[in-house]
Amino acid sequence: MKNPIMKRGLTLLTSLSLAALTATSMQVFAAEKHVAISQIVEHPALDAARQGIQDELAERGFIVGKNLRWSYESAQGSPSTAAQIAKKFAGEKPDLVIGISTPSAQTLAASARGIPLIFSAVTDPVAAKLVSNLEKPGGMITGTSDALPIEKHLDLIQEIVPGLKKLGVMFNPGETNSVSSVRQMTVAAEKRGWVIVEGGAAKSSEVLAAARSLVGKVDAIYVPTDNTVVSAFESVVRVGQQAKLPVIAGDTSSVDRGAIAAVGFNYYDVGRQTGRMAAQVLNGEKAGNIAVETVQKTELFLNLGSAEKMGVTFSDALIARASKVIE
Repeated sequence: MKNPIMKRGLTLLTSLSLAALTATSMQVFAAEKHVAISQIVEHPALDAARQGIQDELAERGFIVGKNLRWSYESAQGSPSTAAQIAKKFAGEKPDLVIGISTPSAQTLAASARGIPLIFSAVTDPVAAKLVSNLEKPGGMITGTSDALPIEKHLDLIQEIVPGLKKLGVMFNPGETNSVSSVRQMTVAAEKRGWVIVEGGAAKSSEVLAAARSLVGKVDAIYVPTDNTVVSAFESVVRVGQQAKLPVIAGDTSSVDRGAIAAVGFNYYDVGRQTGRMAAQVLNGEKAGNIAVETVQKTELFLNLGSAEKMGVTFSDALIARASKVIE
């Protein structure tokens, strides 16, 4: 027969142990943060931004599998899928949602209300109606803008194709960021006496036909940071090489894929910049109190092999300025 005092002692010890275990479990649960990321499509620039976000969060103590739950979904270029992803995330109620690209950020803003939102690689967050003021966003939304350095892009095009009169610009008319960029480019091009010829592609399967429609009408093709066209960029390159038509890009990752040149941002660095803002929110700061940040540093990438196939020869001075030259 057990001693009643011993029995009560064991019961008390067991209760204390269970309480300690429960408290420890609650601490672990409380320490874990949940970040949900929606990306409109997978292509090198946006993928690099996503990796940059994850790496920056890890450097700041938010490590996937340790104290960070990381949910990622790609809409594969479909706005309707992006909307479904946003609704799914809204139901999961993560600590933070991140929208990489304008369409993904817009759908998250519409569906995941009440959850802090950080956007990344959004060209014009005001035109996209994500924020009304870049310095003081207010509400629960902020992020990084990859507004294109339009004048730098036009200077590059002019240096590569000095006699240019008509520039073909390929974009998805349904992407707010692209429409904004093309509008700005048209105004700037007119001041140089150029005519902008639009090549619209509402989905990636239309990119090839849109590129072909510009042959014989323009002196060069320019592709801004348009998610739809960039996702099928090889189609544009193929047309450029066949027609000896220079293809210049708005993002440097497209130079590895066949664009002859680009002045753009390092999207991994854009991701790191976004990750710093995300860490601030996870640490308790209100997203609306953090000013929207733009990307300032640009790099020049050149592709000599592709340039030769498109009938272009770069000057020694241009090559000397390049951050990266692909043979």
